[in-house]
Amino acid sequence: MNRPAENIRITALLPGLVLALLICILTPYNNTYLHATPLGGGHFPLAPFYIFIWLLVFTALLAKISGKLLFTGKELLGIWMLMVLVSGIAYTGLARTFFINLTAPWHFAGIGNNWENILHPLLPSAWYPQNAEVIESLYNGFPGGRRMGWMTVLQEIPWQVWIGPLLTWGGFILLCYGIMICIINLFSPQWIYKERLNLPLLRVPQLMEEALRGRGLGHFFADRFLLAGIAIPVFLHLLNGLHFYYPQVPQIPTLILAGPYFPRYGIFSGFQKLKIYIYPAFIGFAFLTSHQISFSFWFFFVIGGLLFGLLSLFGYNIPAAALGITFGPTLSRPEECQMIGAYGIFFLFILWLSRYHLADIIQQSFFMKIAEPAENEWFSARYSFWGTCAGIALLIFWCVHFGMPLLPAMLMIGACFMVMLVATRVICQGGIAYFTLTAAPIDGLLAFFGPHFFSNAGLIMAAVIQKVLFLDLRESLMPSLLHAGSITQRQHNKKRILIFICITLIAAVAVSFVSMLALCYKYGARELQLDWATRTTVRVYENVSTLISISPQTGDWVLIFSTAGAAVMLLLVICYHRFYWWPLHPIGYLTTYSSAMRILWVSFFIGWLCNSLCMRYGGIVLFKKLRYFFIGLIIGDFLMGGTWALIGLFSDASYQVLPD
Repeated sequence: MNRPAENIRITALLPGLVLALLICILTPYNNTYLHATPLGGGHFPLAPFYIFIWLLVFTALLAKISGKLLFTGKELLGIWMLMVLVSGIAYTGLARTFFINLTAPWHFAGIGNNWENILHPLLPSAWYPQNAEVIESLYNGFPGGRRMGWMTVLQEIPWQVWIGPLLTWGGFILLCYGIMICIINLFSPQWIYKERLNLPLLRVPQLMEEALRGRGLGHFFADRFLLAGIAIPVFLHLLNGLHFYYPQVPQIPTLILAGPYFPRYGIFSGFQKLKIYIYPAFIGFAFLTSHQISFSFWFFFVIGGLLFGLLSLFGYNIPAAALGITFGPTLSRPEECQMIGAYGIFFLFILWLSRYHLADIIQQSFFMKIAEPAENEWFSARYSFWGTCAGIALLIFWCVHFGMPLLPAMLMIGACFMVMLVATRVICQGGIAYFTLTAAPIDGLLAFFGPHFFSNAGLIMAAVIQKVLFLDLRESLMPSLLHAGSITQRQHNKKRILIFICITLIAAVAVSFVSMLALCYKYGARELQLDWATRTTVRVYENVSTLISISPQTGDWVLIFSTAGAAVMLLLVICYHRFYWWPLHPIGYLTTYSSAMRILWVSFFIGWLCNSLCMRYGGIVLFKKLRYFFIGLIIGDFLMGGTWALIGLFSDASYQVLPD
């Protein structure tokens, strides 16, 4: 029986807006200057959940004293949702590489790379700050900037130089966010209601919300399985955290270098760099994930490692140079190009599963059918469809206006949102709180059409656009939007909540830009922990320069493995859809070479093993009891992560609980 709809008061979301913007202000300072435990990070970020736990406890205690709830459980979920949506914008989701991206072509130009002659004539002036002194100050900081107060730094920032690029890119970013909202509004009824996707990353907050709503939060935290689960990460990170600050305290290793135990040649040679990471929280998420999916994640990771050894045994020692010039964040070998074809086929599979739903939307959009009321969406499907079409058309016009040819602009924008949609499905259905792409959206276009397809100006524009928003998906917005849609599904005031979400996103982008600029001009970007952002951004421009000046042809191996990946994925989706006993889920194949799985494969193996043993020997009764132990692993890990993050704000270094 469905519960009656519970309205989330808009006024109750105001603390969420304030806390969300506070996270955006603190994240650049915490992550890049202090190099402390990331406040955001991943699709189940630390700071929002840490705050959510204490808000729940505070609300429950206040209700016990006064007899009234300050916030309902749904309202607290709404506050958590707002913080999750924007936590990534201030770091890897946008701001971490944004200003490096806009200044690298000038700051790192030199005689050795000849960017002044190769790249500078192709760069749209409206995209970049046109002042060398302003750019150098960003990297070196203001003279005496460390002694300046924050308000003085804000006043000294050359806003007249930055306002043009910020408005240009701000419009692009917000337009992309609007399209993501429309796409999620189109697909969420299909995924949540018709396919009934399990959303593992929502299970813990929802169970805690249900406990508060039933006035049973005390019983929830008193569960013996939960307490046992919490105790493990608390003890682990208390000991290791003390060791970080006081080396004489012993520690428990959470990283094991397993690579040296494998031979350099033979079938196991692909595991030469194998690492075993122990993260209790990710073991908990893996247990809550469908055992078919958690099995597929670690199984395909192992198969991917064995493939390298098998090819060597058969005499196919394919050099990494055969990969050519690519933009994938972790793409390092030709074998990994399987993901190019696999992503394309899985996208078609998503469309095929949604074919009746999408056909119904098209009929409504062209007035061939009476529009249904938007009961499970933020707004009507008709508005979502035309909003998506209009938004993509405006993005294409934006690209063409600045010099990209029409057809490459259309295919590039399409590829970006295709990859984003597939990644959203993988993250939300698979419960992967930490996810990275293997191949970049334009890698497939380069593989099949070559660099000349774009034109020189179009190529650099595509690479820069991709780097701004569609490449570093560890903290992407779209999966969080799907979670937000699930949380707000039974609300009568969904439209007002959506308006509040949009206001929060706009404010978060502005605050994140200001916070990162102020930090760079105060301390200098070269003094901050931005090595990864600088290295990956410079590599993008180096690759574009190489493609323009040398125009290397895509190797045959890239096309061979891309085609093989498409064939394997096609076989997987057919078997998954036709045979109920089929043990492998197709999304596991999509993460085979993701750097995220190099970190999480052991967690998914342990979570799958425990889930399988539990269901086999104890059934659903044991599962309902034992799941609290794994929820405790998640809560304990995040409680310790948040506590050490707070300590790190007031010290020179910080012990990190979760992956950066």
